[in-house]
Amino acid sequence: MKNKSLDIEWVRQQFPALKNKMAFMDNAGGSQTLKPVIDRITEYLTEYDVQLGASYHTSQLASEKLDLAKITIKNWINAKHPEEVMIGSSTTMLLRILSLCISQNWQENDEVIITNCDHEANMAPWRDLQKLGIKINTWKLNKDSYRLELNDLEDLMTENTKLVAVTHTSNILGTINPVKDIAKLVHSHNALICVDGVAFAPHRLIDVQDLDVDFYVFSTYKTFGPHQAVFYGKLALLTNMNGINHAFIESVPYKFQPGNLNYELSYSLAAIPDYIRKIGDNNLTEGFEMIAIYEQELANQLLDYLNSNHKIKIIGEISADKDLRVATISFIHSDLKSNRIVEQVDAFNIGIRFGDFYAVELIDDLGLRQYNGVVRVSLVHYNNSHEVDKLIGVFKSILS
Repeated sequence: MKNKSLDIEWVRQQFPALKNKMAFMDNAGGSQTLKPVIDRITEYLTEYDVQLGASYHTSQLASEKLDLAKITIKNWINAKHPEEVMIGSSTTMLLRILSLCISQNWQENDEVIITNCDHEANMAPWRDLQKLGIKINTWKLNKDSYRLELNDLEDLMTENTKLVAVTHTSNILGTINPVKDIAKLVHSHNALICVDGVAFAPHRLIDVQDLDVDFYVFSTYKTFGPHQAVFYGKLALLTNMNGINHAFIESVPYKFQPGNLNYELSYSLAAIPDYIRKIGDNNLTEGFEMIAIYEQELANQLLDYLNSNHKIKIIGEISADKDLRVATISFIHSDLKSNRIVEQVDAFNIGIRFGDFYAVELIDDLGLRQYNGVVRVSLVHYNNSHEVDKLIGVFKSILS
């Protein structure tokens, strides 16, 4: 990569919401929206807002625009085929659709492995299959290292295991799980892997072919876009799977998309990788690498303070190393409940958050419910060191 640093002033100019006085540090809950995304939504609604598939010119043009957007997303995540990419309303809904469709080919006593550190979106759809006789096993993280251990997964795998559902990055811990190694282990047992990449996608480049995952899903409203989500599935698997759409619809991915896409939001998604590419001088990989390096600096700035306060316990990796974690940082305080800390920070126009963040089982298994969950500071590349300094100053005044 070229020896170049992130142009934070240019970056912040791309997000209209950053012009106000609020410091947004709840980005794992939802990021701010790029101006090019907003522009594309307006463009679609003013230029191409018709139903697809007709013979007249505007309908043909609208279809072309959406097809180009899908190809851009395909290239973003390095899928092999455009048909492997599906756009939907949310990660939760897309995973629910997958569970309903894929389980039609399963038998009673088949098994699914979930983790205890996933968001509920990648747990509930699989747990609900128990009513069909599917057995659910839980891969639990090591409470000392806050990591999922491959040996523990190996012990859970059986000849009946059909699928392993795992998060790429916990939305509480911020830890990057070794998905490529997990996929290799899962495939060695002739099972499939489904990855929730919601907390990973804003921070790192996704390469589904390199990871060799079978299914991958993430939310675009956490990657600087609108309230949509992207799903990837290997074409052969999707082709051989029953859909959920009208019975006469058999094409992939349409058979998994009941009703129409949200055309204008889907069209706008192409602006996201285009923006990251500009950060890296027209290179998507370099853009994400520059983001990773910059976010590591911000995380290190905050973690230096948190690690220095003996009343604070970081829940997750204590290092800012970009190869180990993203800049989603959670902690508890020995004397103050998490909600009390966040409520005091609110007065300074800094947006952070407390709670379980729908990772209910993780909070309970780690005994963190008594603190009202964790305090979570989730940084992204449009945050700057001034904002982090301001937050640290507030923390110093209330966390002594």
